[in-house]
Amino acid sequence: MEKRAYEAVIERLSKASVDKHWEPYVDIPWDDPDFQVRQDDPRWELPGVDKLGGHPWYRAQPPAVRAKIGLWRVATAMKIGLQFENLLKRGLLNYAYRLPNGTPEFRYVYHETIEEGHHGMMFQEFVNRTKLPIKGMPGPLSLLAQITPWIPLISTELFFIFVLGGEDPIDHVQRKTLKEGQIKHPLEETIMRIHIAEEARHISFARHYLRRRVPRMPRYRRFTLGIISPVILGIMARIMLSPPGSMIRAFRIPEQVVKDVYTENPEAAAQIRDSVSKTRELCAELGMMNALQRRVWKIMGIYDAPPAKKAAR
Repeated sequence: MEKRAYEAVIERLSKASVDKHWEPYVDIPWDDPDFQVRQDDPRWELPGVDKLGGHPWYRAQPPAVRAKIGLWRVATAMKIGLQFENLLKRGLLNYAYRLPNGTPEFRYVYHETIEEGHHGMMFQEFVNRTKLPIKGMPGPLSLLAQITPWIPLISTELFFIFVLGGEDPIDHVQRKTLKEGQIKHPLEETIMRIHIAEEARHISFARHYLRRRVPRMPRYRRFTLGIISPVILGIMARIMLSPPGSMIRAFRIPEQVVKDVYTENPEAAAQIRDSVSKTRELCAELGMMNALQRRVWKIMGIYDAPPAKKAAR
């Protein structure tokens, strides 16, 4: 029964990919005048509720500079997103390569790979239209990341932890910014809504896969996965949510401002913890949160005690 329920979920996700999907060069009106990307467009300015947007240093900059900083940050997030999804697609295909005939995962993995390909195209198209020198991941990190597509050959469970490490933080932030009405440019909003809708399926697949596979792992492998997972999640969340060094250098953002806004800001630390909360809860659910493993979560700065359960009346 459990196997049938799991396979039914995979089949529903595959059907959803057929019934509701987007084509980046059909469903996004790139050439609509209102969707044009201009570096001095005030719609790119960071809102006051943003940690950098509300800082006196940022507010003191000329409007064109404030707009360009906001655009740079959005474009960098998209560039890092497409680089991550490039690694993800290669890993998914390595995983699918060894799947036996008749497995429902094969079809869904190919749906996901196609959707991630579309995301990469729309992200790169956006970056191209900014005409900014956006690089994405730092060079050494990008080089190290090339091992990622080979992880499924060692551990598919570890690979899908990596998947959640890249997808959950961005999904958390995008949903929050849309809910709070912080997005002003229609092109960014359209791309974000497409990404959220399709990533919801990708995240669901990864979670269901882990729920099925992790409890069946030998105890020593599950213990090791529980040690490695917070390291991956902590690194990935910071890659996805921290300010790009290229932006800091390009606009000569003072070191003290970076400390005030990011590195020494309790709210920034809380955002990073919150961005992995669903994966942290999943790891606890799967028995990967003993005292030693919890210590690693704390060292990585992404542990938060679960909410207290209400006493039964």
